[in-house]
Amino acid sequence: MTDVFDAEKRSAVMRRVRARDTAPELAVRRALTRLGARYRLHREDLPGKPDIVMPGRRLALFVHGCFWHGHDCARGARVPKQNRDYWTAKVARNVARDVRTREALAAAGWRVETIWECELRDPAALEGRLKALLAQLDRERNRPS
Repeated sequence: MTDVFDAEKRSAVMRRVRARDTAPELAVRRALTRLGARYRLHREDLPGKPDIVMPGRRLALFVHGCFWHGHDCARGARVPKQNRDYWTAKVARNVARDVRTREALAAAGWRVETIWECELRDPAALEGRLKALLAQLDRERNRPS
């Protein structure tokens, strides 16, 4: 089966895939704002330019699309029928880059968390996870040395 779009249209569609301010990222940012968390966006001085950074808590959050970053959910496990070799290699490169980025941030003393696109289907669970994470980081930060 061939692509439903011609090459020019497919190229235009793929150019519109954004790296910043995606719907999943905006949903996470809204949840953090509801929780009263303060954050910075896309810090270019950190490895991988994390989507959301909380410098005081030394927390870097990545909001990953399941398909693009090879998550083990149904959407992440899907491989397009066309150009399979390209897509499997592309996702494998993304996964390898993600591992390198996590290691570099951890080595620099940052805690790294990944929020997957599929986790956004349950907003209450996402907010609960974020609330627990923030509470844990606050406890660790306020713990006497």
